[in-house]
Parts: sequence; structure tokens; C-alpha cells
Amino acid sequence: MKFIIGCVLTVLLCSQNVVDGYNILGVFHTTGKSHYILGAALMKGLAEAGHNVTIVAPFRHPDPLPNMKEAVITTLPFIDVSKQFLRDDPKNFISQIHDFIDLLINMTELFFKDPAFVDLMERREKYDVIITEIFLTDCLLGIGKHFDAPIIGFSTFGASKWNTDLNGSPSPPSYVPNVNFAYSDRMNFMQRTLNLIMIGFEEIYWGWYFHNKQAELYNKHFPDPKPSLHEVKSTHVSLVLLNSHFSLSQPRPYLPNMIEIGGFHVNKKPKALPQDLQEFLDSATNGVIYFSMGSNLKSSDFKETKRDALLNAFRKLPVKVMWKWEDDSLPGKPDNVLIRKWFPQDDILAHPNVRIFITHGGLLSTMESMYHGVPVIGIPIFADQHQNIGKAVRVGYGLTVSFAELNEENIFNAINEMLTNPKYMQTAKTISARFRDQPEDPMDRAVYWVEYVARHKGAKHLISGGQELNFVKYHNLDVFALLLAIPVLILLGIRCICRKIFCRRSHKKTSKGSKKTD
Repeated sequence: MKFIIGCVLTVLLCSQNVVDGYNILGVFHTTGKSHYILGAALMKGLAEAGHNVTIVAPFRHPDPLPNMKEAVITTLPFIDVSKQFLRDDPKNFISQIHDFIDLLINMTELFFKDPAFVDLMERREKYDVIITEIFLTDCLLGIGKHFDAPIIGFSTFGASKWNTDLNGSPSPPSYVPNVNFAYSDRMNFMQRTLNLIMIGFEEIYWGWYFHNKQAELYNKHFPDPKPSLHEVKSTHVSLVLLNSHFSLSQPRPYLPNMIEIGGFHVNKKPKALPQDLQEFLDSATNGVIYFSMGSNLKSSDFKETKRDALLNAFRKLPVKVMWKWEDDSLPGKPDNVLIRKWFPQDDILAHPNVRIFITHGGLLSTMESMYHGVPVIGIPIFADQHQNIGKAVRVGYGLTVSFAELNEENIFNAINEMLTNPKYMQTAKTISARFRDQPEDPMDRAVYWVEYVARHKGAKHLISGGQELNFVKYHNLDVFALLLAIPVLILLGIRCICRKIFCRRSHKKTSKGSKKTD
């Protein structure tokens, strides 16, 4: 009887939580599975805290809770970025950036037209707060005005121009490297020069091309009256949640409404592995190497020469290898290699027999690896991957093999160095201890701040006044101009007075000389 009463009370309490919880909308527009994994983890954490959440995304949650609703986007095409970035003759950096932005703009246009999203917009349900992913789609910030709800930006990776512009967190180019560079926060003169040039390029390109394209979409899909997109970006974003942590990046300035929640998605208690994987890992007395290029890049798209180089290197190793390989078969696969189209990565990295993680260097993979204290060998391809692996190499928990130079000798030497030199594992364990040493669970921190914005009706007091200043005012150029002008004007005035005095004296002397002549 007591058991039944306890169950009833539990159900009633859970129901009460759902009733009393906030209504939260999460919009995650990209077809990148890793982005969705993070967004879905955040929304499920909010649902577990008793809130009613609605997720708009091109994927369906594998394990939704009763208080989770989904609007599944079905019209977005699958974009195979893997073949584009894993070419032996990749396009230059600027062309890659331009093509990638055009791709996301076209995808956003389709997102706006999707029946599930159109239905959501037309129903105009009441939301206490809206969370939208910040990933080159500023126009989606107009959703906040449409539903008359505060906006929280969510970045699936660390700080960059895309999200610091939304709350005004300063990014001094003297010690905050651009996301496309593998620099540290202690740059030499040449690195600071290149960093400043890259930031200047971003400012010009973003202002000339990207912002105009986003403004077109914003004006097209959100009816008047409405604020400008520039105003929405500057003063309508209450908070930004960053999937980052200073122990994995470097110290940099943040305003109070820029919150790091890195590690919130990591399983603090690893889930049970399938029996075959558990046996494979348990029986690896010499250790296991886990190899994955993430959810967007596919190692099955490697050219045959690179694939064979990896196979030949793995064949010579005394350890087992778990390789995320996206095809049904792998010709020439040695006996010590296990392939799957998908692995439960987080739970595998938690196994004590895993000694190395070969990765593309995405932040999701880097965080999971460091949380579990596994050193990495990076094959970075694009964007923040170079910076993440650069940090690993500098600190000492990683090595890198560039994709262009990926051959049997290079990858074997890197693996052999990491297997035989304990410093990499020791450093990874040190970083893991720093990463885990947080005052509260990152998910609890994320939930608190989302609730904070909802409780305080948008928490407008968190928005910096610097967001309302233009470039001249923000940098006090007008004040400096005045301060420079004052001594200049004083000097010019003194010069003018001196010239007049000198001219008068000269005129008097000339007049006296004329009188004497007369």
C-alpha cells in the first residue's frame, strides 16, 4: 500500500512540475547530426528539470520524455560535406567559406518553408523563452519577436564572431585568436598581424555579403512592423550558451550573459555497451585505439591511398582498433580492426582500455576525449578543428597529422610515439581533472540560466550598453579625436597669436625705419 501511495505521489509531483514548468522552444536548423545531438541533450535536460519543451529540428529524438514535443523538419536535403572537404585538391579557404555560407543560406530558406515550421509559426503558441542555435543564421533570431519571447543563443562550439557580436563580449585580436587559426593566446608579432588581417577580412565580408543575405531572409519571412536585424542582433539576445570550457581553450573575456556549459552532454555515468563491443574492449590487454572522423566527415570517403595507408599502419600495431567506417565492408581489413557505421563514442572513450582517439578534432569529440582523459591524434579538416588540435599539441595531450600528409609512415609514427611515451596520457588525465573540476554540473548551470532569463522576463539588465554603440563610439574614437584636437587647437592658437605679435613688431620696425629714411 505504501508503495502504491509513493508511486501516486511521484506521478503527481512530476505532473505538477510539468504544469508549473516554463514553455521552452528550441530551434536547431542544421542537418549536422553533431549539432542536433548537443541541442537535443540541452532540451532533454530542460525537460528533465520539469519544463515543457518543443524541439524544431531535422531529426527525431531517440528517447523523448512525455513533456517533449517535436516539430520534425523533413524538407531539408542531405548535404554531403564530407566529399567536399576530404578532396585531395581542396578549394582555397575563402572559396570554402563562401560556398559554406551559401549552403547554409539556402538551407535556411528551405527551413522557413518547411510545413512543420510554417505550422509552428502560424499557431503562435506562448513560449517563455526560445533557444536557437547560433550557426550562420542570424535571421532566425526574428523568431523571438514573432512569439514575443526572449531569445537565448546556443553555440555548439566556443566563442567566435558569430556569437560574441550578439552580446558584446570583447575579442581583443592581440591575444584572442581567430577560430580559423591554431594560435594560442600568446601570439608572436607575425601571428598577431595575420590574426588582425583575418578579423578585418571577417568584418568586411560579414558586413558586405553575409549580413545582407541574412537581412534579406529576415525581411522576407518576418512581417512588419519589426526592428532591423542589426537591432535584433545587438539588443534582443538575452543570453548566449557556449559549448566550451576554459580548460580546453584559453582564458578570454566574457560578459555576464555569455555562459560556458562545455561538457553538459557528456555521460557522467557511462551507459552499458553492447555485449560484442564490451567483450572487444575488455579483451584488449594491450589497449584500443578509437578512430572516428565525426558525424559529418566520413573516413569511407578517403581516397584509396589514404585508406590503405591507415590499414597498413593499423596492421603493424600491437593494439586493437575500433574504426567508425560508414560502408558495409572494408577491403583488406586486418584482424585487429573492428568497423561499425556508428559507435557509442562517449561510452567507448570512458573504457579504461582506450589509449588513443584518432579524431578530426571537432569540439564534441575533443570534449568527450578530454573528459575521459584520452589523448588524441588529430587530422583536422576545417574551422575550429585546427584550433582544437593545435591546443592539444601545445599543451601536450595530442599530436597532429595533416590530411594532406596522411600516409602510412606519418600515422604509424604518431601512434607509436603516443603508445610508447606516457606523457600524453598523463597530460590528458591532468586536463580531465581540470575539466571535471567545476562548481556544478554544466547541465545544471545551463538549466539555471535558461530559467533565470524566463524568470526575469528576458533579463534585459544583462544586455550591455556597448551593444548600442557604433564602431566610433565603442572605441571612443570621437573622444580621442577631441582630446587630440584640444592640444592641436591650443598650439595652433599660440602659433597664430605669436605670428600676430611678430607681424606687429615687424610692422612697427618697418614704420620706424621708414620715418628715419624720411
